[in-house]
Amino acid sequence: MATNSSDYGAYTEKFTLQPPSSSHQLPLTGLIFAVKDIFDVDGYVAGFGNPDWARTHSAAVSTAPAVLDMLKAGATCVGKTVMDEMAYSINGENIHYGTPTNPCAADRIPGGSSSGSAVAVGAKLVDFSLGTDTGGSVRVPASHCGIFGFRPSHGIVSISGVIPMAQSFDTVGWFARDPVILKRVGKVLLKLQDDNPVRFNRLIIAEDCFKLSSIPSERLTEVLISSIEKLHGSQKIDYASLGKYVEDNVPSLKYFSNNGTQNQEDIIPSLVALSSARHLLQRYEFKNNHGEWVLSVKPDLGPEIAERVWKALHTTDEKIDICYSLKIELRAALNALLGVYSLSLLILQRSKLFIVHLMISVAMHLYLQPLMLLYFFIYKMHRILAS
Repeated sequence: MATNSSDYGAYTEKFTLQPPSSSHQLPLTGLIFAVKDIFDVDGYVAGFGNPDWARTHSAAVSTAPAVLDMLKAGATCVGKTVMDEMAYSINGENIHYGTPTNPCAADRIPGGSSSGSAVAVGAKLVDFSLGTDTGGSVRVPASHCGIFGFRPSHGIVSISGVIPMAQSFDTVGWFARDPVILKRVGKVLLKLQDDNPVRFNRLIIAEDCFKLSSIPSERLTEVLISSIEKLHGSQKIDYASLGKYVEDNVPSLKYFSNNGTQNQEDIIPSLVALSSARHLLQRYEFKNNHGEWVLSVKPDLGPEIAERVWKALHTTDEKIDICYSLKIELRAALNALLGVYSLSLLILQRSKLFIVHLMISVAMHLYLQPLMLLYFFIYKMHRILAS
């Protein structure tokens, strides 16, 4: 798939940015990393996955804070990585720069849009990498490439110096093969001062979401439940119907409901409605960010990307105010369900219509390690059992 087999086609540009000289040991000393071609790096153009974008934009005059944090913590940056055009796909394919080769399965896509960042880590070209996640763009390629990928809560890590896709969802995330390195990077990005994360009070399993999996839900949950019970006791585990809870506690969702989905057994109507609202808001914000440039430059885009972009450009502001109200309601509802120290566990499948990207505002940064392990467990178990 990739054009450069020596680096798995992961890079758009290679360079070396050394950390500031320091006489003391820093948290990330000795580690090397790469960044998605969506981050500003002083003196380099952020290409946004498209050569017409790179051609019509100037080199950055400053470096994104997230990248600077890595350098100041002692890591060395070795380049920028391939991404899906304008971050508008989770497949990981790019018709201009080539599709990075999935190090786990060369004949499969790597996932995107942070494809090169995931491949660079999976292929052991770097110790960790930075990506962004608007609708799965860290979580999906991490799963495809068999590595750790972490998307923190929205707004926790600065997105300054990052080309926006849709600000209501854009989030800086990171990849690593080693959970210890994943945690070290997270402690820097999340500004954590100690090594004692707050323990969660309970684990909530969204039973309705697991029942939609093509894999029997008990095969995914039994091992997890057993592990949690051994570590924390059975009183830590609770169950909920996420779809019913969202339906009862997010009143603005009614404006996106489709009566035709009410009696379908393979979907959760309220979460389908939530997904519809999210897609509408994402298209609207993308249009506001980049519509003028697209219409002016008429960039060469891959067929699937072009279809999504033109659909976004035809989005109106109808129901947009409702989308923003829905965000507020959903955040309040999830905070009420989870409290500060609870975790909600659900499974997301690309093959279903119920893909949901919830904007959970709980303080995930307070328990980085348990969340990291839970995400990894779900992705890995799904890959193993589906194979």
